[in-house]
Amino acid sequence: MAESANKEKQSKRKNDQGEMSFLEHLEELRWHIIRSVLAIFVLAIVAFIMKGFIFDTIVLKPKTSDFWTNRMFAKLADLVHIDTLRINQKELHLISIKMADQFMAHIWTSIIAGFILASPIVFLEFWKFIKPALYEKEKRYASGAVFYTSVLFMLGVLFGYFLIVPLSLNFLNAYNVSDQVENQINFLSYISTVTSVVFAAGVSFLLPIFSYFLSKVGILTPDFMRTYRRHAYVLMLLLAAVITPPDVFSQIMVCIPLIFLYELSIFISKRVVKKREKEFN
Repeated sequence: MAESANKEKQSKRKNDQGEMSFLEHLEELRWHIIRSVLAIFVLAIVAFIMKGFIFDTIVLKPKTSDFWTNRMFAKLADLVHIDTLRINQKELHLISIKMADQFMAHIWTSIIAGFILASPIVFLEFWKFIKPALYEKEKRYASGAVFYTSVLFMLGVLFGYFLIVPLSLNFLNAYNVSDQVENQINFLSYISTVTSVVFAAGVSFLLPIFSYFLSKVGILTPDFMRTYRRHAYVLMLLLAAVITPPDVFSQIMVCIPLIFLYELSIFISKRVVKKREKEFN
């Protein structure tokens, strides 16, 4: 009886100190997810209401010749006398095939815009969930994680929107297998291309964050990233070669930020591994 009473006291003391059961963790996670979804939903409604601005000024703008990136490439082409640097000079016509295509595109784009706008809140909720599981030293190392994650994600979104999207549209619109085939781009296909490129670029810019946490748990090491550095560079160059005009300058513009992020990830992983080794020694 005495042992049972002591176990109950110890269990109560653990609960008082903040330890939770598995079901309590699930309940806590559920509320973090609910708050994140609610933030996305509210901002998606805002984006849905601002239809004219979202589509005419943002989503459809990269396909026009007066888009900022397209104008900068045109000025660069005049400066260096390389006409291949001119992008999106050929008009891209969009068509809607099914009755509900434009409505579905409106909803889908609003959800993506809602997530991008709410991303700092989503990252904050995720951080609040994992923070109690960290040691005090780990919390100090990870201070500012929400800020850096949000900044990197937004930089990736901007990089994708202002550089990769116009280059991709230029390549896909100009590419043809035969003069007998005319491009008639479906509106939903255009929306899918733009949103997926922007979202993928945002996630790719989180590579240093992923590197930190994966190195922290021992899954990723700097030696592994150094070993496969050449493979990673080749993949980056292949991606740049596919989406950019046939010139070295455009490929370099796409590759440089990605290479910088990869090298930064190696540096972060190295720092994390060194600190972990010191703690064990």
